[in-house]
Amino acid sequence: MVHAEDGDFQAAPGDPLTQRTLPLFFEVMRVMLAGGVTVVAEASFQHEAWNTWLEPLAELAQLRIVQCHVDAAVARERDRAAGRRRAHVVVREWEEAFASFERVSIRAPSIDVDTTDGYAPGLVEIVEFVNRQ
Repeated sequence: MVHAEDGDFQAAPGDPLTQRTLPLFFEVMRVMLAGGVTVVAEASFQHEAWNTWLEPLAELAQLRIVQCHVDAAVARERDRAAGRRRAHVVVREWEEAFASFERVSIRAPSIDVDTTDGYAPGLVEIVEFVNRQ
């Protein structure tokens, strides 16, 4: 959807594109789950979005939450390397935003994965977790 926007899109809390994309993202998941499709949904939504939009899908699926994380220094370096942050973003502002991120916390099995250097636990353990009944 970002590529379909005219001009330079800058994500911001509550921006119009996010307001259109969020319900569509979860509606696509709902339709696929209702059709019996196994779905892997990747996003960096905070708890409020997941709680509001994902938890109702528990009626259609056995939810599994894989929460990936790194420390602030690694995350900032990855953001810079990907060019996602403009140079004018003050380090302190970035650190405050990182620290205030509210991870998803819904009633579903969850596993924490450190992605600093590969995956810990590893992919075999993650797949076993996801496939557990």
